[in-house]
Amino acid sequence: MTGAGRRAVVIGTGLIGGSLGLALRERGWHVTGDDVDAARAARALQLGALDAVGTDPEAEMTFVATPVGSIVGAARAALAGGGVVTDVGGVKATVVADVDDPRFVGGHPMAGSELDGVEGADAGLFEGATWVLTPTLETDSDAYTRVRAVVRSLGAEVVALPPDRHDSLVALVSHVPHLAAASLMSLASQGAEEHAAVLRLAAGGFRDMTRVAASHPANWLDVCTENREAILDGLDRLVEALGDMRERVAGGDRQALRLALEQARDARIKLPSRLDRPGDLIEVRVPVPDRPGVLADVTTLLAELDVNIENLETVDSPEGPSGVLLLVIAAAAEPRVRRALAERGYRPARRHLS
Repeated sequence: MTGAGRRAVVIGTGLIGGSLGLALRERGWHVTGDDVDAARAARALQLGALDAVGTDPEAEMTFVATPVGSIVGAARAALAGGGVVTDVGGVKATVVADVDDPRFVGGHPMAGSELDGVEGADAGLFEGATWVLTPTLETDSDAYTRVRAVVRSLGAEVVALPPDRHDSLVALVSHVPHLAAASLMSLASQGAEEHAAVLRLAAGGFRDMTRVAASHPANWLDVCTENREAILDGLDRLVEALGDMRERVAGGDRQALRLALEQARDARIKLPSRLDRPGDLIEVRVPVPDRPGVLADVTTLLAELDVNIENLETVDSPEGPSGVLLLVIAAAAEPRVRRALAERGYRPARRHLS
């Protein structure tokens, strides 16, 4: 997708906001940005992440890249000016509920760096990353498809999830691991005060496991507040799992320990990486009624089926107040997608792409 002549605003010019600005400008967008820290916005302009500092009433899309606690206010202000608004926060349920506007599409790119601020911004940060979008029953279908198209143009793979489902999953794969890494790093540093050699002995495994502990602490305070319940549940499960592991070690149960380690190794090896887009694609046409929530229902269903939507388009039907969703997916996934859609009451049809 070319961005020539298109205009966007980025609110918050730190690592993610700066990377968004660089990536959009690289694709021809005119990017205006702002930040509560005027010096940070000026630095983003100097580094080429922005074309101008300030707001842009002609912008078609605004990305809110502030800390979680500031997203709602910034998003509401942006929505007052028109255009589509999305965010990049790591917590979605409270944000989406509080913004509550059809033109707002909650988002969360699963991308980052141990570097802080706009100095670490990278135009390629989102290439190959998973970018979660959280449409709801009230989300405008055109707003969603526009945000999705732009996100994909940045090289990210889009996954649609309900906001609360996003929060429970991200607590497990991001928030709890960060707190675990911080705890382990704290433990090692305490030991280092007594034995100077401890941190010098830190090998690759320790460094890999604790890398996320280097991210800015301020970014995590709002996350731990806004997603408290899901994080507590994940921490409880981790504590239980560590207790089980302790029992295996304490009891000298080599067979149980080996089985646990083998299962962990197998699961780690099978973690999905970015897949090449399949060459054999098929288009699934889904007639849908003209009512709120249809797009969210279909896209989140495919996410739960672990089926990537290669392309998505909405078209009006000439036969009354309805439309058609055009979904391009891997041909191998088409039978189970059609079956799942039919079970939801839809009547999908397929068309092979030439």
